[in-house]
Amino acid sequence: QVQLVESGGGLVQAGGSLRLSCAASGGRFDIYTMGWFRQAPGKEREFVAALSWRGGVTYAESVKGRFTASRDNAKNMVYLQMDSLRPEDAAVYYCGATEFQSGTTVKEYADWGQGTQVTVSS
Repeated sequence: QVQLVESGGGLVQAGGSLRLSCAASGGRFDIYTMGWFRQAPGKEREFVAALSWRGGVTYAESVKGRFTASRDNAKNMVYLQMDSLRPEDAAVYYCGATEFQSGTTVKEYADWGQGTQVTVSS
């Protein structure tokens, strides 16, 4: 089991940027696919980005070109750089770890962080 702690959320104006971080401990970080998901009030948790242990990154269509996900296996860290933020990006953002290679669906994940709130004002 891996423990995950997100940070970096906050309030930003539309068009602004935020950088989220996720610190992992325990388990074999270097073999996990790491995912970013988000959940807005009254909505289901949705996929944002997934980073395979090999370095490949998959993005949701809604964030392509605006968000950049990265990982540092030496530091057991995952990052999500969010640019050109929109009000519809507001949600609690979660970091997850999975041994599944795809990592694009919630059901693939057993380990989650507590989430970090992102608020975007229009």
